[in-house]
Amino acid sequence: MKFLFLMDPLETVIFEKDSTFIMMLAAYSRGHEIYYLPEDGISLIEGKAYFHVTKVIPQNNISSPFKKELTTRLSQDDIHAVFIRPDPPFDEQYLMNTWALDHLPKHIAVINSPTGIRTVNEKVWVARFKNITPATVISANQKDLLDFIAKHKNVIAKPTNAFGGKNVFHIENGSTNTKVILETLTDCYNKAIVMQKYVPEAKKGDKRILLLNGNILGAMLRMHGEGEHRNNLFAGGTPMPAKITANDKKIVGVLKPHLQKLGLYLVGIDILGDYLIEVNVTSPTCLQEINRLYDMKLEEKIIDFVEKLVK
Repeated sequence: MKFLFLMDPLETVIFEKDSTFIMMLAAYSRGHEIYYLPEDGISLIEGKAYFHVTKVIPQNNISSPFKKELTTRLSQDDIHAVFIRPDPPFDEQYLMNTWALDHLPKHIAVINSPTGIRTVNEKVWVARFKNITPATVISANQKDLLDFIAKHKNVIAKPTNAFGGKNVFHIENGSTNTKVILETLTDCYNKAIVMQKYVPEAKKGDKRILLLNGNILGAMLRMHGEGEHRNNLFAGGTPMPAKITANDKKIVGVLKPHLQKLGLYLVGIDILGDYLIEVNVTSPTCLQEINRLYDMKLEEKIIDFVEKLVK
């Protein structure tokens, strides 16, 4: 089969961390052809999708992760699956690519569904599940944001469209930096942000659970470093083993039918204490870290699933 990976440039791949890379390795090891698809590589010509791609051989070699074979153009008639894997933000190019991929025939597996990715903003969508998320406000209005801080005393504020812990602020009521933080995040109250009541269990780390077709694939705890409140790995967090609790399973059970209906096959959810914080659908990560913690090869299960989708 021909598998296309729509992703950030190959040169940006971090060998020991990148989840997309080990999915490519697993697919190649089974005899599938692997193609790198850049974000500007999709064309629609008279309603038919074409892809300007580079055929690559992924290699388990830190100094040379990819061997480039040839650059070519494939049509939708040539391919079997597309993995959508660029990192956020979900910008105009990302949006355009989801529209283009909507044109593909139904027999081509797309992980994740373009419609599902458009529907689920990773930080905003969870607010509909009020029983399993912390108190939340999503607004650009100064009074609404300040009132929320006054009510809950201790909050986390973040952009709606970032990743890796970027621009995530911990604000306590009465802080002299509150207004400047809000002005910065909202672009002087012109852009909505997400604010959630602080969950004290954050001091014990946050849990990343990977889901495959709504079922638990693997999990790990991310623990912040000294002098840091963010648990994200990109912000210096450390991966640690995690136990799946009954409450975790309850949260997954609530999300599962929604994710399946939206075609969101590979998803990463973030849990603090008893609360769901985010649902990551664009390019969920942590495969390599979970593999190392438990001596697993979760990417094999993902490729199994995609092969069945195609067949």
